[in-house]
Amino acid sequence: MMHMVVLGSANAVPQAGQENTHLLARTSERSVLIDCGDNPITHFQKMQVDLDRLTDLVLTHFHPDHVAAMPLLLMDMWLVGRKSPLRVHGLEPVIERAKALMDLFEYNNWPGFYPLEYHCVSGEEMSVVIDEPDIRVLGSPVRHMIPTMGLRIEDQVTQKVVAYSCDTEPCPQVVRLGKDADLLIHEATGKSLGHSSPAQAAEIANQAGARELCLIHYPGDSPNGALTAEAAAIFKGSVILARDLMEFHLA
Repeated sequence: MMHMVVLGSANAVPQAGQENTHLLARTSERSVLIDCGDNPITHFQKMQVDLDRLTDLVLTHFHPDHVAAMPLLLMDMWLVGRKSPLRVHGLEPVIERAKALMDLFEYNNWPGFYPLEYHCVSGEEMSVVIDEPDIRVLGSPVRHMIPTMGLRIEDQVTQKVVAYSCDTEPCPQVVRLGKDADLLIHEATGKSLGHSSPAQAAEIANQAGARELCLIHYPGDSPNGALTAEAAAIFKGSVILARDLMEFHLA
């Protein structure tokens, strides 16, 4: 069974109790962190996530609210004794910058630092990011201001599917990522360059045939209930507003 955890739900400007958007996909064998704008260490402690069982880090794009805490997380795991390799996935421009970011801290000089295994994801639609017996992750380029990929996360055992738009304007790639998904997690920053409104997210969810829509990456000062109401007026299924530490159990 796959568990999806909302570690943070805010757009680029966090609020008290609402961190920048990042997610965790967990199966019996793997824990996949999606983005790292904030350090998830304290959340992992609350959820009793073994840091050695964090197998993969997927970086969707190289904006600060999605990558800024990566060096701190990797350093913290080294300081508490991690030895097992960590796989880091992203589009080629993202991986190049992630390597350069770590080089600024001269992490190769940290004694006993665990291996980082970088994997460049093709810029083609539905490219394989992770393919393991328990979980499969596919990535497609979406419409943001810089190279960015949305994700389709498939539980290989239960066949449940979660799609994540990442930061994007409405685009057919997200429709295809979210086709018949049990849960579509879609950004709701607001209609603007590289972003989507709740209404636009709802349209995408309808086109994809998703069963449930979760709005994420939204302004923390939005009027209570306004975002879900806007989406619910359009989407045929249920609409949820993401909250930090919200969990979805897909059995």
